[in-house]
Amino acid sequence: MATLRDLWDFDDPAASEQRFRELAASADEPLATYARTQVARALGLQERYADGHAVLAALTTADDEGTVRVTLERGRLLRSAGDTEAALPCFEDAARRAGGAGLEELEVDALHMVALVVPADHALAATERALRRARQASDPVARDWDASLLNNIGMVHADAGDHATALVAFEQALAARERIGDPARTRVARWMVAWSLRHLGRTDEARAVQRALKAELESVDEVDPYVDEELALLGD
Repeated sequence: MATLRDLWDFDDPAASEQRFRELAASADEPLATYARTQVARALGLQERYADGHAVLAALTTADDEGTVRVTLERGRLLRSAGDTEAALPCFEDAARRAGGAGLEELEVDALHMVALVVPADHALAATERALRRARQASDPVARDWDASLLNNIGMVHADAGDHATALVAFEQALAARERIGDPARTRVARWMVAWSLRHLGRTDEARAVQRALKAELESVDEVDPYVDEELALLGD
C-alpha cells in the first residue's frame, strides 16, 4: 500500500497537492486527515501560506499522529513564511508529542526541523541530537533520516569553513544514501563529497567524481547544471 511519502514529488508541489486532495476525499479517517496535513505542506511549498493554515485550522484530530502532523506542518508553514521564531515551538512540541507516542519517523522529522530553525550557534548540536535519535530508532524509515542529517551536519561545518570535517560527514551521508538505495539522491551525495574535495584542494579526486556523475547522468538522458558548474570550476 502506498504511503504518504510515496505521493510526494517535492519538485512539483502543485501535483503533490492534487494527489493528497484526492486521497483525502477517498480515504477513511484518520488517513484522510493525515493527507490533508500534506495538502497544507504542499500549499506552503507553493508559498500559499494562508491557504495552508486554513487547511490545518479546519482539521479536528482525535489521535496522536494527527495532532503531531498538524503541529509539524503548522511549523513548516511558519518557517517557509520566514517566521522561524514562531515555528520553533511547533517543532519542539511535535517532537515531544511524537516521542511520547512512539512515532519515531515523525519525531526525527520534527527534531530535524528544530535544527533548521534554532540560532546558528545551536544548529550543530540540534542536528547531532536528531541524528542520535535516528540511529537509536527501531523504525527503519526513521533510521534512514541519517542520510539527510549527516548532509546537514556537513553543511554546518562547511559554512564554518571547516571543509575537512564537512567531508567526513558528507562521506558518511553518501554511505547512508548507498544503503538506502535511491540513485538520484545518491548522486547528490556524491556531488557533495566532490564539492568538499574541491574546497580542500583535492581537485583531481573531485574532477574524477564529477566526471563519473556526468557520464552516469548522460546514460539516463539527464543533465545536472551543478555537475557542469563544478566541472567548469575544475577546469574540465
